[in-house]
Amino acid sequence: MTDRPAGVDFLVEKSDWIRHRFVDAPEPELAPGQVLFRVDRFAFTANNISYALAGDMLGYWRFFPAPVGWGRIPAMGFGDVVRSSHPDVAEGTRCFGFYPMSRYLVIEPSAASPAGIMDGASHREGLAPAYNQYSPAAHDALYEPDHEDALMLLRGLFMTSFLADDAIADHDHYGAESVLISSASSKTSIALGFQVSRAGRARAVGLTSPRNRAFVSKLGCYDQVLTYDEVLTLDAALPSVYVDMAGSGPLRAAVHGHFGDQLRYSCSIGATHWDAPRDDAALPGPKPEFFFAPGQIQKRVADWGPAGFQERIGDAWSAFRAFSDGWLRVQRGYGRDAVERVYLETLEGRTRPEDGHVISLWDSAEEASGGAPA
Repeated sequence: MTDRPAGVDFLVEKSDWIRHRFVDAPEPELAPGQVLFRVDRFAFTANNISYALAGDMLGYWRFFPAPVGWGRIPAMGFGDVVRSSHPDVAEGTRCFGFYPMSRYLVIEPSAASPAGIMDGASHREGLAPAYNQYSPAAHDALYEPDHEDALMLLRGLFMTSFLADDAIADHDHYGAESVLISSASSKTSIALGFQVSRAGRARAVGLTSPRNRAFVSKLGCYDQVLTYDEVLTLDAALPSVYVDMAGSGPLRAAVHGHFGDQLRYSCSIGATHWDAPRDDAALPGPKPEFFFAPGQIQKRVADWGPAGFQERIGDAWSAFRAFSDGWLRVQRGYGRDAVERVYLETLEGRTRPEDGHVISLWDSAEEASGGAPA
């Protein structure tokens, strides 16, 4: 046993997300073949609230086991291998991946190479492979040491938006001329708006709240920006696609009711308005679908090959990461108070859209990085 501090886990009650707690835990012991990550820091955005919303439906609660009735919300972050009993995983390996809001994570690699480490723990069986992989920074084509925070904050949600845009484009936009994107100030929506507008195959229309309209308008990644109560001013005869990041039933009903059959496709990705009603009964137009990014990953890896897929993602990511320099403000926080504050502000919709929160359950930047300057 070392003298490293004991672990800490952040848990939320699955039936009432406002209720949360911190649980102290001993530093994990390893069984043969296991690997111990020391979780450095992780990003927290509205996207993480979507993980909680889909926790049972898509298995997000299964990634990191918790006591009955409680859950551990996954987050994109960086961790360092501090102990390994697996022959192909070296101590000191720094990886990007899906971590719990904790200080430590134990995985059981089913495969390990310089390109990636796959967690094969039994509780992850049947979950999306993309979320079970940990990418060693030394061999990650998207990794830039000076941009770790942006990578944590934007890479996962950018991947979702890249794939959503790709899936819509793969169907020739269903004959639509506009892509309507709700919660336009959210980072996932910004990434989608950037992709749609950049490709120029359809107009990107951002729907947002009056509070965030000025911010969204200044971004430059939407061809048009409207507040939610202005949806009915759109040309209802214009064939359109709706990508729902808000998860608001009333807003979805307004869009479907206004466009009717001219709404050619409707999909749901996020739930920034997680506490809004979600009744989809008897909606005009197409039946809303849930967009599941890992399915599109599998399709495109088969279509393009792994190298071709990574090349396309890399090119698109480089452009979006550079674009984010103009508006993203990284806000770092350490310790339990910071984690609790960011969690509640995000849950209650009180965060500023330009802020990107990178947090850690360690009490300082030096402690988070294991004693090395962060």
